[in-house]
Amino acid sequence: MAGHSKWANIKHRKARQDKVRGKMWSKCSRAIIVAARQGGGDPDMNLTLRYAIDDAKAVNMPKDTIEKAIKKGAGRLDGDVEYIPMRFEGYGPGGVAMIIDCLTDNVNRTAPEIRMAFDKYHGKLGVSGSVAFGFTQRGYLIVPAEGVAEELIFEKALEAGAEDVQKSDDVWEVFTSPNDLHAVKEALEGAGITVDSSEVTMLPNNTVECAGDNAEKVMRLVEAFEDLDDVQKVYTNAQIDDDDLARLS
Repeated sequence: MAGHSKWANIKHRKARQDKVRGKMWSKCSRAIIVAARQGGGDPDMNLTLRYAIDDAKAVNMPKDTIEKAIKKGAGRLDGDVEYIPMRFEGYGPGGVAMIIDCLTDNVNRTAPEIRMAFDKYHGKLGVSGSVAFGFTQRGYLIVPAEGVAEELIFEKALEAGAEDVQKSDDVWEVFTSPNDLHAVKEALEGAGITVDSSEVTMLPNNTVECAGDNAEKVMRLVEAFEDLDDVQKVYTNAQIDDDDLARLS
């Protein structure tokens, strides 16, 4: 994890994702299938599909696997499966707010699995809307700060439609509306600026400090959710100390 940003801090899962690449590819395939089914198979005309493809590329999903998922979603392959989006909200240890987004082909399986994970790892499943009000959907990019002048990144990002640019130790953080994420990314890369990561995400309006035992419990709960096949994304407002992140990763 780069820097000490309160936003980047909650993204402590990359090391684990690298260890479970096959599971991540399966999750990305679902997202691509659903996006293509809902908005068509052309990423230039379907922004949701474009972001799903970007997520797949970020975990090194092979090009032919991505193309197969697009064709399946667009109805050009047999073996059609209907995936239903579901969102769960609740609280983890220490009052940490959590949102869990799923794509499932069996709602009767997914809900009990989410509830069981909450119960096992000292959390509590809430009702719809119980924590989502504390998050805002935004485009979010991380740019290594080394060699990137403040004037340049502000100029290119803001001209392309970014809402804000912030410096956090060794990274620049760029915030956009969800619809402007790709345009801002292209503008930065077109100016020779390296973008480490970009995604449409749910950013917390406020964070909850977690340390020691609470930090470990929160991370174990996040891992339990991510190990479920139906779970696509997990969002929290946990602010975990860097030392705890290093110890627990």
